Order: sequence, then structure tokens, then C-alpha cells
Amino acid sequence: MNLENQSKAISDLEYDLLTVLKNKAEAVQMYDVYVQDAQKANSQPCVEILQKLKQTDLEQVQELRHHLQEVMQTGRM
Repeated sequence: MNLENQSKAISDLEYDLLTVLKNKAEAVQMYDVYVQDAQKANSQPCVEILQKLKQTDLEQVQELRHHLQEVMQTGRM
């Protein structure tokens, strides 16, 4: 590890993964609002696609958490 990397609180990779994880987690929370809006509009196809997207993002959040834990423990993946 060079001096530049030693002066950082976290690595660029950790920061990147944390940022993506934060964005995905926020999106997952918002899907419930979007689903409610689709339900109010009586649009079952939109309800279904939004629920599917939420599930996909939830799976990606879990995968990101796994990768982030690995990077934080070992410094790389």
C-alpha cells in the first residue's frame, strides 16, 4: 500500500461499494411508495414490475454487502 492510500480513511473501492449500496438501499425503500402509486392508479402491470425491481435490488443489496465485507476485511475482492 502506498502513502497516498494510507492517508485515506477508506479505499476508493470501499467508498464505491458503500455508495452503490446506499443508493440501492434508498431505492428499495422508495419502491413501496411507487407500488402504492401504481395501486392507486389501478395498474397491476406496474405494481408487478415495481415489485420485481424491488426484489432484484434487494438481491443486489445482499450481494453488495457480501462484497463490501470481503473488501473491508481483506482490502480486495
